[in-house]
Amino acid sequence: MSIQQTHKTIKQALKDKRDALSEMHATRLHRATSWLGCAAEQQDDIDVKLISLWISFNACYAIDEGGSESLAERFAFLRFVEKLVKHDTDKKIYAILWETYSGPVKAIIKNPYVFHGFWAAKRRDQNDSSWQEEFDRLSVAALNNLSRQQVPELLSIVLDRLFVLRNQLLHGGATYGSQVNREQVQDGADLLGALMPTVIEIMLTASDEDWGDIYYPVVKPVS
Repeated sequence: MSIQQTHKTIKQALKDKRDALSEMHATRLHRATSWLGCAAEQQDDIDVKLISLWISFNACYAIDEGGSESLAERFAFLRFVEKLVKHDTDKKIYAILWETYSGPVKAIIKNPYVFHGFWAAKRRDQNDSSWQEEFDRLSVAALNNLSRQQVPELLSIVLDRLFVLRNQLLHGGATYGSQVNREQVQDGADLLGALMPTVIEIMLTASDEDWGDIYYPVVKPVS
C-alpha cells in the first residue's frame, strides 16, 4: 500500500476513534497524521518528504518534561522506542526492518555519513579516524540485532542514524537536491515512509498508554 493510501486509511481511523481519545493524544496523532499527509504529497522531492516524515515522527515522540527542548530531543525517541515496540504485538516494525526494507536498513547502518561520531571527529581534525572503532562496533551490534529480532535495540540505532541525517537537512548542513547525499536521503525517506503509518497505528490502538504531555498544546488565542 502506498503512503498516500495509508495516510487516507489512518486519517479515517483517527476520525472514527476521535471521541475515545484524550484531547492531548488526539492532538498528537492529528499533528503526526497531517505531516504524514504532507510527505505523501512529496513523491518527487525526497528532501521535503524526509523532513515531513521526521516532523510526523517528532510529533509522536516529543514530550514536555519541563526541561530544555534541545537537551531532551536527541534521546526522547530512544525512550519512546521500547514503549512503541511493547505495543507492536503483530511485530509489524520488525517486518518492515527485516522483510520489506532490510536493504535500506543495512545501507543506513553501514553509512558513516549518518554516524554522529564521524562528524564529531572530523570537526576536531579532518584526519581523525577515532570514530571508526565505535562505528564498527555499533554497526555489528545493529546487524546482530536485526538477525536476532531485537527490535528496540535495532530501531534505536537506525533512528539515531536518521536523526543525524535529519540534522544535516534542518540545520543547513546539506544542499537542497544535492547529489552527494541522495542515497542516504532516499533510504531514510523510504524507511520512515514505511515506519510512520505503523507508528501512528500502534499509538492509535494503544491509546490507554501514557505517551506523555505534548509540546505546544492547543491554547486559546491571546486576547
